[in-house]
Amino acid sequence: MSLHPYRSHTCGQLSTADVGAHVRLSGWVHRKRDHGHLLFVDLRDHYGITQCVIDSTNPLFEQAEACKLESVVTVSGEVVQRTPQTVNADLKTGEVEVKITGIHTESPCVDLPLQVNSDGPYSEEIRLKNRFFDLRREKIHNNIVMRSQVLQRTRQLMVEQGFLEIQTPILTASSPEGARDFLVPSRLHPGKFYALPQAPQQFKQLLMISGFDKYFQIAPCFRDEDARADRSPGEFYQLDMEMSFVTQDDVFAALEPVLHAIFTEFGNKRVSPYPFIRIPYKEAMLKYGSDKPDLRNPLLITDVTEVFRGSSFAVFANLVEKGSVVRAIPGPGTGSRPRKFFDDLNSWARDHGKPGLGYIVFGEAESKGPIAKHLDDERLKQLQVEMNLGPGDSAFFVCDKADEVAEFAGAVRTKLGQELDLIKNDAFEFCWIVDFPMYELNKQTGKIDFSHNPFSMPQGGEMALHNLSPLDVLAQQYDIVCNGIELSSGAIRNHSVSTLYKAFEIAGYSPEDVDKNFSGMVNALKAGAPPHGGCAPGFDRMIMLLADEPNLREVVAFPMNQKAEDLLMGAPNNVTDEQLKELGLKKLPPKPQAAPTKIVQN
Repeated sequence: MSLHPYRSHTCGQLSTADVGAHVRLSGWVHRKRDHGHLLFVDLRDHYGITQCVIDSTNPLFEQAEACKLESVVTVSGEVVQRTPQTVNADLKTGEVEVKITGIHTESPCVDLPLQVNSDGPYSEEIRLKNRFFDLRREKIHNNIVMRSQVLQRTRQLMVEQGFLEIQTPILTASSPEGARDFLVPSRLHPGKFYALPQAPQQFKQLLMISGFDKYFQIAPCFRDEDARADRSPGEFYQLDMEMSFVTQDDVFAALEPVLHAIFTEFGNKRVSPYPFIRIPYKEAMLKYGSDKPDLRNPLLITDVTEVFRGSSFAVFANLVEKGSVVRAIPGPGTGSRPRKFFDDLNSWARDHGKPGLGYIVFGEAESKGPIAKHLDDERLKQLQVEMNLGPGDSAFFVCDKADEVAEFAGAVRTKLGQELDLIKNDAFEFCWIVDFPMYELNKQTGKIDFSHNPFSMPQGGEMALHNLSPLDVLAQQYDIVCNGIELSSGAIRNHSVSTLYKAFEIAGYSPEDVDKNFSGMVNALKAGAPPHGGCAPGFDRMIMLLADEPNLREVVAFPMNQKAEDLLMGAPNNVTDEQLKELGLKKLPPKPQAAPTKIVQN
């Protein structure tokens, strides 16, 4: 029987069961090793690597020797068993090799800007400009394979719960709320623009109002914002879901088994059992200094303001009298650390724009440190009791205004967790952050602003908006966090038009403003809307965690760089004047540079 022109087997398929068979393989030349009279060629495809060998007496030897790395070749030959001494246990095909009887170069590789057969470091520019090479490397190739597998498993888990996968529009209307839109000019409607969706938020709510009970999709989202390690510039994907006639508990109960299954099956780490722990926003900011707490770090922040109120430590006592608060972060077992440990932390704090980092080292008979001598024994004992610390432990202190102290206290907690090697790197620790404030005070304008999603239902419904001070109103909003990374925000939606108008009125919007800016949503709510809610975990961030990668670039096939440029395809690029004319657009000349001011000396 004649062989397939390119391959009878893949490069990850052959085993001792195939010994003696005549086979054909195609792939990329991964590595070559010339042993003088023998040439070994590792041939790689998507499925694995097979070692091929050719003897110097073979007339095809020079042709095989001339094949450059990463050229695509087709090899024919007999499968032979390796000797016990030459078995490669790291390869699926490591017990056999192919003795070459035929070789043909399908496509030579002319240039090799980066090595595929190693994970050596290369600059972002080289990697993204040559992404087709970069994606051949084993680690990132496997990341993209896992991404596909997670995608399919997620779909399966959602469908099993009765969710329908429904696609929402990519071309939609610009919204005044949220991040900056990507705009698309309309040829058929000159002067008007579509917007790429920042999220399918309004559409998924409209689906619930339309009578669908459970919706999901792996949704592309577009936001014209700066890149971060956990956020791709321009484009990202999320597991978007929405449910009708549900409470917050119902949304949690639907999503938790999906996340637990995905992270258990693909993560190779312990996953916190569900139901996941729920932490009120205020508690998170107090104990962890963040609304994205990393629960792998066991350190907890304590409010010790009253310990310092009226104390002899004038620096803190005076600030407390002016309204500041004091937060303490424990340093268990650090009392035996050299002075340099504490000096380095002080330097680190100054590098973060702080005057330093005060501390106390608790001892059996005497406590030490720059703050200890200013506190009496009773206050020192109170600190130990409140923080559950003993001799040999330390406490570090942050004093600032109440609305600013949490961020740096959280940074100290993280720094100490890293320095003391307390962060459990073998776990995925999930939590929900709940009870977010509905509103916040804008420091610049002094006005009340929405602090989160303006379309969320306030806790207590419309009556809460009438009876409570705006800053005391809590929203039915929640975030899902894993290992200090926010995967998603979600909410029970405001399905009442009168409640929606009142919520926006508090933030300074008239009913006419709401009708004008959100006409589609308002009209739908007036048609009879079910109570509904949902969530949208970031799919890219999930894969980043599962792959244990520090940057989304490592789990996205064709990412942009930090400047939102596609170096491979050359985007964004210029378009012709004819294209612009067809859209009713024209380029404006660049703004002239201001002439340098001349300094005239008298």
